[in-house]
Amino acid sequence: MNTVFKALADPTRRRILELLRVREMSAGDIAGHFAVSKPTLSGHFTVLRAADLIDAEKRGTTIIYRLKLSVLEEALLAFSQAVGIGLDGAARQRPLYEAKA
Repeated sequence: MNTVFKALADPTRRRILELLRVREMSAGDIAGHFAVSKPTLSGHFTVLRAADLIDAEKRGTTIIYRLKLSVLEEALLAFSQAVGIGLDGAARQRPLYEAKA
């Protein structure tokens, strides 16, 4: 989950995910939405792939990226459970971690 949230911490990477939520895109298509160098954008793709938020497929000489929504959903669900979002009152009052005696 830490890797996912590190990836989500950057506004450029969040924008990439927004674009890929609409449709899969080539690296060139994505680059057209940003005023950053290709190496910088490649670094963002590396972080997103390390977090398993996107999938890349090579088609000829083009790399096509797609969002792995299930990974994002799982990370957000785990986070919401960890902080007690969406739980009933009794479950919310239990400590997240029990101290060992």
